[in-house]
Amino acid sequence: MIKNFKLPDFTLPAPLARLGDRLPQLPPTLALVTALNLALGRLIPREPLEMLKAKRFTIRVKDAGMTLRFAYNGRSFHPVFDAAPADLTISAKARDFIALLTREEDPDTLFFNRRLLMEGDTDLGLLVKNTLDGVELPRFDPAHLAPAALIMRLRQRLAAPHGL
Repeated sequence: MIKNFKLPDFTLPAPLARLGDRLPQLPPTLALVTALNLALGRLIPREPLEMLKAKRFTIRVKDAGMTLRFAYNGRSFHPVFDAAPADLTISAKARDFIALLTREEDPDTLFFNRRLLMEGDTDLGLLVKNTLDGVELPRFDPAHLAPAALIMRLRQRLAAPHGL
């Protein structure tokens, strides 16, 4: 089991960013808004999100060539299909977004080290940062993805009376 796993420092290869920039951005945007909508009310409280209503957001994964545009309508997040400017744009490398999600690094550290960029409405940026800081995510343990661990969990599920 990997106890003190640290995400290695990496940058995706430049050809990947050039390719990613040419690919449709809808599939990753749909994945993002689906994850956000599943977290609404469970992990992400709805009350602080009132100020996000009718605001447009862009997430740029610089080294993947991804630009995800979405908005919040008060009930759910949804993709945005036009190129109108975002109220808030957050940019970073894939590694830094993963480090944020796994809570290996905090947004302030990444911001002050110029690895996380926020452009646009600074008040909105602070609200998003503070809301994300308040979200209690379970700690990611890469050992759960090891083949032996996956096989063991599959065996346990198959052995259970209710099956899969």
